[in-house]
Amino acid sequence: MTAILTVDDSASIRAAIKIALTGEGYNVSEASHGAEGLDKASAGGFDLIVTDLNMPVMDGLTMIRELRRRPAGAGVPILFLTTESDGEVKAQAKAAGATGWLTKPFDPDQLVRVVQKVLAK
Repeated sequence: MTAILTVDDSASIRAAIKIALTGEGYNVSEASHGAEGLDKASAGGFDLIVTDLNMPVMDGLTMIRELRRRPAGAGVPILFLTTESDGEVKAQAKAAGATGWLTKPFDPDQLVRVVQKVLAK
């Protein structure tokens, strides 16, 4: 089963992501901030990571930069799901190794389509 890690400080957003993706047969794990996400992702076993940008403890951009330096995170696709839409921040995320970008509020069907597309590559 395809394993996805969702990293977001909002429990309701994590729940919405989990509902959308488990409904399509994905196994979804959760982390509430970037440091927790980094720890879980570093252990390996995830096929995709969906993360917020603005979180306490460690933001999503820092998490991606750290994760890309580790063997477990080198090739894992990472999608940002955030309220942030600034072009400069998107460019920083891409440079850090982000695979894609979705904005909140999100359409669960669109999230599923993007996840399927990214995992098909």
